[in-house]
This record gives sequence, C-alpha cells and structure tokens, in this order.
Amino acid sequence: MSYDPTSTEGVPEHGRERLAQMRGGFFTSDLSVNEFLLVKQAGFDPLGLVIGSSIYHIGFQQSSWKQSVEMSVLSQAMYEARELAMTRMEEEADQFGADGIVGVRLDIGRYEWGEHLAEFIAIGTAVKHREGKLHRAPNGRPFTSDLSGQDFWTLLASGHRPVGLVMGSCVYHVAHQGMFASMRQIGQNIEMPNFTQALYDARELAMERMQKEAETLQAEGIVGVQLQERSHGWGSHVIEFFA
Repeated sequence: MSYDPTSTEGVPEHGRERLAQMRGGFFTSDLSVNEFLLVKQAGFDPLGLVIGSSIYHIGFQQSSWKQSVEMSVLSQAMYEARELAMTRMEEEADQFGADGIVGVRLDIGRYEWGEHLAEFIAIGTAVKHREGKLHRAPNGRPFTSDLSGQDFWTLLASGHRPVGLVMGSCVYHVAHQGMFASMRQIGQNIEMPNFTQALYDARELAMERMQKEAETLQAEGIVGVQLQERSHGWGSHVIEFFA
C-alpha cells in the first residue's frame, strides 16, 4: 500500500465521522496526564487519537526439520501487515494536518474465527507544533515515535527530534536436535551451538533491517530499541524476532 496523505480509503465510515468530529476542536488521546502535559510543554498540541488496522492472512511455508533458516514468506507477511497498519495511521494523522504521532503502539490480535488471520493495529496520538514549525520526517510523512511523553520531551530538550518509528522483522525456523545428540548431552553443562547460532542470526537480521529503515529516514541513530520474540502459534521452533 502506497502512502497517500489525502486518502481515507481504508478508514471505515464511522472512523471518518470520528475524524471529522475531532477536526472541530475536540480531541482524544492515549497519553497519560503527565505525558499530555509534557507534550504540551514541548510545544505540541494533541489533535486526536489515530488508528491503523490490517487483518492479514498469513501464508504457509514448509521448513526442514533439521535446518535453521528464515521463513521468508512469514517474514514478509508480518512486515507488510505492520506497514499497512502504520500507513493508515499516518493517513489518519494527515486529516488533521498533524506534524507527527507520539506514543505509538503496535499490537497483534488473533481471533478464533480465523486460524491463519491476524489483526495488526497501530495506534497513537497525532500532534502539531503550536508555532507552526515543520517537524515532519524527511520523506514528508508525519513523524512517528513510540517514546513516552517524558522521553519525547527530553529528546526535544536535548536538541534532537524523532523522524520515524523503525522496525525490523525476521521469522526463523530453529532446527530440531536429533535424538542421539540429545542423549549425549544428558546431565552435561554444554552450549547448544545450533540453537545459539540460529537465534543469534535471526536477531541480527531483525536488527539489520531496522537499521536500514533508519538510514532511509536519514536518522542519526535509534533510541528506545526493543527486541521481542513471539511464536504467534506457529509452533515451538518457529519464532518471530521483532526489533
């Protein structure tokens, strides 16, 4: 999905009504009271809560029982679904003329009625600089940040500013260990090199992709990095590493 600042194509009818209501001066926010006041003190006015959602069918990929390898089909699905949600959230922010979105959260939900379906949700508070200073990202989109209101204020006070929320994803199949190898290790303290290298490689791939996104945004660095591991119900040996 390409970014279109004028588009509300993916926003449902009631969502468009909500956005129109907030353009009249009423706003909603997921910021705490302290965060709200600090964002205001930093020179930004909250405009409204913005949301992007994508329910995505995640395909199937076969892997060898004894091979540690990236599941590229699954990696691509997880990445594209998050991008769809993020883009729709940014397009909602554009309806307010926002400079950016703070307090961004990315969540994944699964439902009983769709075994291979997952809903990807991006949510945050659209903000605009009170003095009209342009704080958008170099690519023209509203900046996005998952920093707390306190960290956002501190970052601006230090002379820096956020340009975008960057991420990297890698879904990896970790090879099973053979029965005889497992038996030889019973009762021993010993490193499991096949597991070590598989997890190491998967994390590095996720980190590398996150860094490439930051370079594309012409960022100087990345703060508040988190590394998460989730299985999403694929089985004990298939893990997503998300940076």
